[in-house]
Parts: sequence; C-alpha cells; structure tokens
Amino acid sequence: MKGEQVVVMTANPIIELEQDHLVQSYKRPPFVLTHGKGVTLFDSNGNAYTDWVAGIAVNALGYADPGLNHALQEAAGGLIHTSNLYYTAPQAELAAMLVEKSFADRVFLSNSGTEANEGAIKFARKVAKDSGQPDKTKIVAFSHAFHGRTMGSLALTPKEKYQAPFQPLLPDVEIIEFNDIAAAESAIDDRTCAVFVEPVQGEGGIHAAATEFLQALRRLCDQHNALLIFDEIQCGLGRTGTLWAYEHSGVIPDIMTLAKPLAGGLPAGAILTTEEVASHIHPGDHGTTFGGGPFVTSVACYVVDRISQPEFLEHVAEVGNYLMDRLSEINSPLIVDVRGRGLMVGLELSVDVSAIITAGYEHGLLMVNAGTNIIRFVPPLIVDKPQVDTLVETLTAILAEQGEQTNG
Repeated sequence: MKGEQVVVMTANPIIELEQDHLVQSYKRPPFVLTHGKGVTLFDSNGNAYTDWVAGIAVNALGYADPGLNHALQEAAGGLIHTSNLYYTAPQAELAAMLVEKSFADRVFLSNSGTEANEGAIKFARKVAKDSGQPDKTKIVAFSHAFHGRTMGSLALTPKEKYQAPFQPLLPDVEIIEFNDIAAAESAIDDRTCAVFVEPVQGEGGIHAAATEFLQALRRLCDQHNALLIFDEIQCGLGRTGTLWAYEHSGVIPDIMTLAKPLAGGLPAGAILTTEEVASHIHPGDHGTTFGGGPFVTSVACYVVDRISQPEFLEHVAEVGNYLMDRLSEINSPLIVDVRGRGLMVGLELSVDVSAIITAGYEHGLLMVNAGTNIIRFVPPLIVDKPQVDTLVETLTAILAEQGEQTNG
C-alpha cells in the first residue's frame, strides 16, 4: 500500500538468529537471500547472484516464474492437506501424468528423495520376500553414489564422513566400483534383491553410467531375479536434456525414484514402478502422512507438464552443450576435465574448489561443489546462453586469480 514501509532485516541479525537456534549442520556463506527473478537471486543487501545451483537441482523453473506462481496461487485456493486416507484429484492426476510419460505403471508419492529411496528399498525387500527366498536381502550400490541421508539410503551412500558417525547402518549392502561390469558380475547373485544406480551421479562428481554398464546391470538383474532401481532424483525430469536420464541408454528399470524438481521447489518425491513390482505392495506395507498432498501435487502437475514439452527439453540440451563447450574453452592449468549431460555439468579441477566457490560470491555467482575438487553446475533449466557467457568470463578471471595464488 502507498506509504507503507517494508522492514527488511539486515544479514547479521538473521545469521545470529540462525546460529543461536538452528542445529548447526550446515556451513553457509555470510549473506541472506531474500528473493529472485529468472535465474538471479538477491540478498538482503541488494547484491545479485546468477544461480548455478538451483537449490541443488530443484528450482528447474527459476524464480518468480509467472506460470509457476499462477499454479501455486490456484493450488492454494484448494485443499492444502487431507492425508492419504482420502482421494484427491491432483494426486491421481500427477500419478497418471508420470505413468503416461515414463516406463512405469504405478506411482507412490512421498515428500523427498531419500524417502523415495527408502520406499524403493522396502519395495525390493517385499518383492524378494514374496518370492519365498528369505535370505534374498542383498542390495548392490556403487562407489561415489549418493542416495540420501536417512538410515537405509545412507547405507547405499559410501562416503565415510556421512556414514561413520551413524553406524551400524542397514545390513546386506555391497558397494562395488561404478561402471565396472566385471565387479557387477561378481557381486550380483541370487541373494541380491536390488541394484541401486544413478544414471548420472550428481554428488559423486557428475559421472555418467556407460550404456554398456547399464545394459549389463539389466541383464544381471534379470538373470538373478533382482530389481534394477534407477535413482533419478537429481538427474531426472529434464536435467540431462531428455525427460528421463534412462532415455540416453534405452535401459528400462523396474523402479525409478524422483524428487528434487518435481514440484518446483515444494517438497515432493515419487517412486515409479512396474505393475509387477506394485502388485506386491498392499495396504499397510508402506505409507506417508504428507506425501501426495493436494497442494503439492497440483503444483507438480504444472511443473511436469512444462518440463516435458519438447521445446523445453530441446532448450536444456542446447544450452547444456553450449555450457560444456564454453567451459572447455577456458584456458586454465587448474582444469582437469569438463563432463556432464544437459544442464548437469561437472568442472573437475586440480585443487580444492571451496576458495573458487567463495570467490564466486564476490563476483555474483552461486556455485556448488560435488566432492572436494569438482564444481557442479545444475542451474535452473531456463538458463540461457548469455548467462553462460557471463559465467565463463567471470570464472576465467577467478581461475586465473586462483592459479596465481597457487603458483605464488
């Protein structure tokens, strides 16, 4: 209203409030984000940042998107929550949309990626139990994987820092080398109920699974009556330039887990399954209070429809290729490799990237790592070539400065 003054807290009191009251499980840079537009975020001091993180591959449509805002407003006019005791239209419509656009026959809706993976573990164990083999409990996962931080999914995430404080974890998990067919042939046997794999590893450093490797996993799972489970929580739903990352190989899983971009920033996850798997899950076998709520699923319907449009996916593939080409042009002795698919790109360096990410804040860039020496670029899927050019120009200067400091 005219004459009204908007009071905005400055950064320091907010940071102090956080440090006094929140569990200190995160390290954050010393600014407070307040709003965004397109692929740009702003802090409480008015500084602008081009966002190459997207809330860790979540905000696929960026910020203040008119279509997403309309979907949110429309959803808010309906039901917020009913629980899964009752039918609601948005939940059924989202499930039908995901089935129509994927290999799946049925969907279970959850609140997050780690919840989706926990559910997939339960589904696999239930299918195996129903086969009359009580000792068919082994799960095979891979080096550098990231499947979540709850106790089951954490057991599939072989990083000492994440696992050590919380052991013992879920038993009967075997971790083998990613993209190693011989290792898979040795590990996957008749005691295996499931094989979990990311078609493109995110947290582990932006490593794509080779087509031959995924084909071998499919063959071995069929041979030993195990479920092949694709974790597309980060690499799915448009991120790699196709709607699903499995499309690059043509290998079809039995279960696929989704989350991050599914509801445009609202918490949502999903387990997509074949009819064969779903036929083993009965009332009482799994549940969630909030998963599939009408508000979230209404927004998710808009997001999935928008991202699945051919022209949208073509844009992701085109700009993703441009991003990799431009990053490859940077002349820096610190660069080891550039790799990725679509707008999921890793820049591997010969040094710890934390100082480079910190320097990015001073130059108006938000970036995130994937391990110690890899910068992970997972921007909003609406990012365009001029923003790529600005990134490369700025990053070139930062790397030159870091290189001088390293040599000095």
